[in-house]
Amino acid sequence: MPGPPGLGPYGQPRRSTNGLAIGSLVTGIVCCLPPLGLILGLIALPQIRKKDQDGKGLAVTGIILSTVSCLLLLIGFVTGAVGSAVDGFNEGVEEASRTKSPFALRTGQCFGDDGKLEEREYATDVEIVDCAKPHDGEVTGGFKLTGYDKWPGESEIEEVAEKRCETINSAYALDTWAVPIDVGVYYYMPSGQSWRLGDRIVTCAFASEEEPFSGSVRSDASTLTADQEHFLKTVNPIETVGYREPEADPDEDFAANKAWAGEMLAAIDGARAGLGKHSWPGASTAPVAALGKELDAASKQWRKLAGAADADAYWEAYDAAWDAVHADLGAKARTGLGLTDTPPMEEDASSSA
Repeated sequence: MPGPPGLGPYGQPRRSTNGLAIGSLVTGIVCCLPPLGLILGLIALPQIRKKDQDGKGLAVTGIILSTVSCLLLLIGFVTGAVGSAVDGFNEGVEEASRTKSPFALRTGQCFGDDGKLEEREYATDVEIVDCAKPHDGEVTGGFKLTGYDKWPGESEIEEVAEKRCETINSAYALDTWAVPIDVGVYYYMPSGQSWRLGDRIVTCAFASEEEPFSGSVRSDASTLTADQEHFLKTVNPIETVGYREPEADPDEDFAANKAWAGEMLAAIDGARAGLGKHSWPGASTAPVAALGKELDAASKQWRKLAGAADADAYWEAYDAAWDAVHADLGAKARTGLGLTDTPPMEEDASSSA
């Protein structure tokens, strides 16, 4: 029949296990502070004899393991292995800190995507990179998808992401001439699986699916002067509308082309008014005034195009209208304002010039 608590079989007091012996063994096994395990074991042995405790085997084992660990640690310091291990650990920690989910990226961070951009694969992690160094993309912002009770499908999300991210990117990089020609709108969106887990975030970026690029493309209120920002917001609509020219010729869809020409005319007239009502500083005064005169002339040509009675009349006015808004329109004004004064060009085009 068992005795009362605290007694062993036959009523003898139970021998306690020395706590320092246990600590010595544990410290020796995990190789954590091996000198500590050795010290604990050496202290434990005389206590065990004096108090008639259990734990001698534990203490001896802890002493042996800790001694071996101390020797290995000493050899590591002598050979430099410990330093290499520490360096490797630090590198691992640094790399882990640079690796994030695309949806954890913050606006303004640049990243590498290990070749997944071109394949449009769903990415679970990207590496944060200094924007001054070559990188695949730069985060411009993001938004949360709303209004869907269930997974809408990739096509639906892509359509929304394309429009929203284009707007976000345009506000992020007002100085469009500073964006490399092969860098365009990119986005990370939820997959069907991540959607089921509650993922609703689309992350927008400027990215290159061809070659990495260096330097930030950010040019917004956080990086521009008030004069630079006003200039870009005033003239950029001309470029933006220009890219929307209908794919169909006026012979195929005269109405669409005429409507687009009207939009271009409105953008040009808006730029004329915006430039004229602003007070321009120093070196920018004369070139901005000259740009205003160019826009006056361009307005006349685009008014003819927008007012064309038929496709033939449209074609007659077409070339003159485009010539009036040539590729480097406003370059001197940009120089005076300290903005990028050379429009981005295809590599082949720039080399043949």
